[in-house]
Amino acid sequence: MDSTAKSSKIGTRMMPYMAIPRHDMKTLWSSRLVRLWLGATALLTLLLVGSNWSNFMDGTLIASLLFPYLVFPWFFVAVVLGVTPVSGSRAETLADGILCRPVSRLEYLLATWSARVVLVLSVYLVVTVPAIVLVILAKRPVSEDTVTVYGIITSLGVVGLVLTFLVSLGFFTGTLLRKPLLAVVVLVFIWYPIGLILSIFSLEEFSPISLNQAISTQLRRSWRQTDTEAKDNANVKDADVITDQVSNFFSVLSGVQPKQKANKPDFFEGEKFDDLSLFRVTLGYGLPTIAAVILASLCFYWRDM
Repeated sequence: MDSTAKSSKIGTRMMPYMAIPRHDMKTLWSSRLVRLWLGATALLTLLLVGSNWSNFMDGTLIASLLFPYLVFPWFFVAVVLGVTPVSGSRAETLADGILCRPVSRLEYLLATWSARVVLVLSVYLVVTVPAIVLVILAKRPVSEDTVTVYGIITSLGVVGLVLTFLVSLGFFTGTLLRKPLLAVVVLVFIWYPIGLILSIFSLEEFSPISLNQAISTQLRRSWRQTDTEAKDNANVKDADVITDQVSNFFSVLSGVQPKQKANKPDFFEGEKFDDLSLFRVTLGYGLPTIAAVILASLCFYWRDM
């Protein structure tokens, strides 16, 4: 009986908190911004897949599909969605809502933040996962790639972490400046120059541009890959080159058209990211995300409503 009573009390206590993200999710899904973003990201993904269908290998093509989320243009959408909850005219209507309900300021802030994170990740996964499955399972006129399930899951998780960081960064900036337009402009003029500077030094732990270049490396990694296995993979690549040359030679002699060779753009196929550390990348984006949420909570708690 005691456990039932305690669980009932917990459920009753959580009802106001859970009502906030449900209401925010419903409002956001009905907004033009989210609907246009969903349609635009689906259309752009189809265009990227169609235009590179017979040109890129699996890892390169998947990395190109993740480029809009890491670099441009969906950075703006994630930031705008993060900026709006506690800034502008919306902030003026929060006092009565918080005072008349058993919800603290921290609970309200976390609820609105989590609603936007779930929304951004939902749109991202709904569009990218089917496209990646199509790329992996379809028989395309390019050489087979060594993309692994572990590499796909971790790459999707890393990009999701970056999107969560962008929402959190916008959340903090909007809470601090209180003006959505000013917050977006400040983030754009600060984030992109910093990202470009960090990409020069190939710091994938802090620069989404460098991380996008390193995604193809992560996509081809197995669950437990040692240095010896990495060297073996390099030897396999060299052997594949020799095999392709021999097969092309015999194809010419037999009159059979050789299999089309996949393009490897330098941006997505950089060998300098062979030492990519998933742990460092997770810390590089995870810790700033936590810090942004904590700072936003402090600003929201201390400021006058």
